[in-house]
Amino acid sequence: MDWNEPVLKRSRWGTNRYVYNADNPLGMVLIVLSVVVTVIVLVMLQTRSGPFAVEERPAPDRPAPSVHVPDAYLPDMDAPGDPAASPGTSAP
Repeated sequence: MDWNEPVLKRSRWGTNRYVYNADNPLGMVLIVLSVVVTVIVLVMLQTRSGPFAVEERPAPDRPAPSVHVPDAYLPDMDAPGDPAASPGTSAP
């Protein structure tokens, strides 16, 4: 490690990007710090803690019906019908 090395250097991929230089101590600190911060943020996202926490809100009240529907008789459609008309028997 050498303090005379630049903190940032051009990328070797032929682009105009700059990357942290691991040969400079400050560049190495920036590399380690960015990895640590990324891991901490990902763990906080996964556990939904910190700024990613879900607010504990009470459930909203059910709205009142806008139209009054009186109780009406609804036959049970799953109930068996006339026992004399069961399947497999013919009607007289």
